[in-house]
Amino acid sequence: MDTKKNIESTAARLFYEQGYNSTGINQIIAEAGIAKASLYAHFPSKVDILKKYLQNTSESSIEALRNVIEQKQTPKDKVLSVFDFLLGFSNETNFNGCQFLNIATEIPQSNEDVLSIIQGHKNRIRQLFVEILEPINKENLADELYILFEGALASSKVFKDKWTIETTLRIVEKII
Repeated sequence: MDTKKNIESTAARLFYEQGYNSTGINQIIAEAGIAKASLYAHFPSKVDILKKYLQNTSESSIEALRNVIEQKQTPKDKVLSVFDFLLGFSNETNFNGCQFLNIATEIPQSNEDVLSIIQGHKNRIRQLFVEILEPINKENLADELYILFEGALASSKVFKDKWTIETTLRIVEKII
């Protein structure tokens, strides 16, 4: 693995496991097994590493969601597959909630660059619901589904249990 990818994967793991504010540059350097100069050659600041983490996470999660959606035929099954994906994510052994919501709670709201990346990702999820629902002229439900998605995701971290997502799935089945 090249140095930049090593830094990115190490920082991603640490940011997700222990949080952005609790992860120091020196810890990233130590756990990546690199020299400080190597880190700064690729990332001028910790915020630059954070931005790359969020961009990478957004790309991989949207790609994974699109793959799940494409396997289904009907809009209803596609919507339900998004929530099934969420259920699978919450069942992972290292589940620590949504990477974007976690970071949003740690950064100052004045950090517009990072907030913009988070909002962009969340808008992409909203847009997925719009795209799924357009063929049946129910795209007006996209925001409601998005709010249910976010609520299920946040509450699954709080309760460390899948019942919140399972309950949301039952609600979604009723409204689609």
